[in-house]
Amino acid sequence: MSILDPHPADSISAFFDDLANALLEQGEMLSPAELHGCLCGLLGGGLRGGEAALLAELEQTLDIALHGSLADDVASLRTTAIESLGEGSFDFQPLLPDDELELSQRIEAMAQWCRGFLSGYAQARVKSEGQGEAVLPDSAEALRDFAAIAQAAVDDDDQDSNAAEDAYYELLEYLRVAAMNVMLDAGVGGDEPAPPLSDR
Repeated sequence: MSILDPHPADSISAFFDDLANALLEQGEMLSPAELHGCLCGLLGGGLRGGEAALLAELEQTLDIALHGSLADDVASLRTTAIESLGEGSFDFQPLLPDDELELSQRIEAMAQWCRGFLSGYAQARVKSEGQGEAVLPDSAEALRDFAAIAQAAVDDDDQDSNAAEDAYYELLEYLRVAAMNVMLDAGVGGDEPAPPLSDR
């Protein structure tokens, strides 16, 4: 069963802990945020070839092994990301922890997501031989901003600040929209639904 099955109507953040546990069970000390960011970066960088190709590139980029139920879970996240950009829905969400965690932990997860996205994007550009092609201006701006967010941290004095919380949510919304734009620039989504998961 996919981690996405029990919570079909919930925000994608509800799956963060489930994926973290699945990674730990397979001995992978990797943040779900970085994994999802890398997955989206591979898509945004123009990786083609379907589910198997994406899983292989994730393994190479992040130096992890994806097999069994964990591979199924990651494949489900791929389908969710693609479908969230199709048919004008635009309800894509980065995979980040929910609001129960302290602000510093959520900021760190956001930074990990951005680092993963940048790694995946670079890997996809190399694999697709697109490194010689100009990056579209909006995508280039988003990538520069992701690089800045990847270095983000929060001061201890700001942990309980309403202003810091507001700034976090503004940054999260920017991240969400910017990531969508990069993936849409690469042709992710479009008019066709995401291909079904292959049987494992």
